[in-house]
Amino acid sequence: MIIIKLGGSVISDKNNPYSFNREAVEVIAEEIAQFYPEESFILVHGGGSFGHPNAREYKIREGLMGDVKRKRIGFSKTHQAMLKLNDLTIEVFLEKGLPAYSVSSSSIFLIENGDIIYGDLEILRKLLEKGLIPVLFGDTAVALDKGIDILSGDQIVSYLAKMLKPSKVIFLMDVDGIYDKNPKEKGAKLITELTKEGIEHLLESSESAGIDVTGGIGNKLKKALEIAHYSDVYFINGKVKGNLTKVLQGKNPGTVIKRW
Repeated sequence: MIIIKLGGSVISDKNNPYSFNREAVEVIAEEIAQFYPEESFILVHGGGSFGHPNAREYKIREGLMGDVKRKRIGFSKTHQAMLKLNDLTIEVFLEKGLPAYSVSSSSIFLIENGDIIYGDLEILRKLLEKGLIPVLFGDTAVALDKGIDILSGDQIVSYLAKMLKPSKVIFLMDVDGIYDKNPKEKGAKLITELTKEGIEHLLESSESAGIDVTGGIGNKLKKALEIAHYSDVYFINGKVKGNLTKVLQGKNPGTVIKRW
């Protein structure tokens, strides 16, 4: 089984609220279709330009405090926006003949202190047994410490990797992989393979590129440290046709972190 994280920057334009990159999702679906049903998949997509605007506006990360009535409305609005993005994504996969099946993340996870402390994964196991492709997403979630919080797609992927131990975890991003510094800077070099020590060095010495509501590249590297205990981890450009196919064939068109 393989887990694929569809980055919000791949399936939407973060600078254009509620934009959906249908073409990119179509290409991703077509590439997955080459390997299904021989290989089973779980997909997790980010919030992109759907979830982030509401999360920021209503300050969901602060929890259920202050204007509680407004926070409740914002909590629901953020979730509904993510359901719209999930629906658009599912629709593309169905059109490509893939049995994608929506699983609402907020309905199966509880969080506390920013981490998932409970996940009801039996439904995912059963869906995989039946040959379906579960599609989860970054979402709002009930938090035991502060009432409500944001549950990122990266958190979900890390938890699923720990519990389900896939053969590969693939992060689809809008850059070619992990660089030795901000990829927008002159002279930035792509790192084709990262070790545990290499990740720790990057986290200590460089600032995260593309910081957003759910943490940016720095957060992905921290999650990769966790995931690599259970699976190989790949960071690739999800906007480049053929990259996903290469990883599924065992090649590395971006950055790989081998399981240790």
